[in-house]
Amino acid sequence: MSDFSFRTNLPPHSTTLRISYQSPLLFMGSCFAEHIAQRMTDSKFDLQLNPFGILYNPISIAKSLQRLLSHEDYSIADLVTHQGVYHSFDHHSRFSGSEPEQTVQKINEALRSGREQLSRSHFLVITLGTAFVYQHLDNQQAVANCHKFPASAFRQIRLRPETIVQHLAKAIEQLLQAHPAINILFTVSPVRHIKEGLINNQRSKAALLLAIDELEQEFAQVHYFPAYELLMDDLRDYRFYADDLIHPSSLAVEYIWQYFQQTYWDETTRQIYRKVQKVRQASAHRAFFPESEAHQQFLRKQLENVNSLEKEYPFLDLRKEKNIFSDQLLNS
Repeated sequence: MSDFSFRTNLPPHSTTLRISYQSPLLFMGSCFAEHIAQRMTDSKFDLQLNPFGILYNPISIAKSLQRLLSHEDYSIADLVTHQGVYHSFDHHSRFSGSEPEQTVQKINEALRSGREQLSRSHFLVITLGTAFVYQHLDNQQAVANCHKFPASAFRQIRLRPETIVQHLAKAIEQLLQAHPAINILFTVSPVRHIKEGLINNQRSKAALLLAIDELEQEFAQVHYFPAYELLMDDLRDYRFYADDLIHPSSLAVEYIWQYFQQTYWDETTRQIYRKVQKVRQASAHRAFFPESEAHQQFLRKQLENVNSLEKEYPFLDLRKEKNIFSDQLLNS
């Protein structure tokens, strides 16, 4: 029985790229990007996630990247309204609001913060979700989110690989002119868009994969991380999906997260990560007797540990954990 294998393991991804705690990152794209970005944020990496909210299609992502590279903010004239709510067709609905001034302010605050992060980032991580776009019939522009407008206001189009390359290549050229040292890391979301049907979903993902391959050949600083293949080919079992049988389970995301670590981290980064995890786990500890001397001593010990880590690694932001420990200390 030892000769049997019930999985096709994806071999380690070969790359010379290294992501460290001193490598600022910007994540953009589909909801799958949020899984990896959240784990990196929790682990105290320097990153920002989706300054436009969740984006799925390549045209909206390219357009958003170009807006980050520009000096142009949004105005109330850029908003649309539906059922008393103001929206931006460039943004996820989490930026929508009932007051236009507040909506624009929220959009521009995220835009400026995203510009700042992009200007200092060593890596831009882009997760493409689908090759399908919804084109607004009034202006023929692809929208990032339909915001529950009537379906009759849009036309659905599946982008060809060459169209995807055209839009993303233009944005990448502008990015590399402004930030020539940055690396762009593409992934394709393994989340299936079954609303379009399983066959169309596969064709959509294939278009994305072919487009990224073309971009890799065109730009030396474009790279690919196989998140899609890890779930669809390596794991390839419904036990690795959530209850909706569409999204990956937490176990599958953890598997991809560990593969990401193995691919891009060196031993120094892994050591810092392990130390950070110990602090985070300690901060999550809830004592049965918080006023006991044993727990108070535990808190003092953890504060000493945090202070030591901050001194050794001044780029770590452990203020949240430090406050958790400090707030539980009794006044002496």
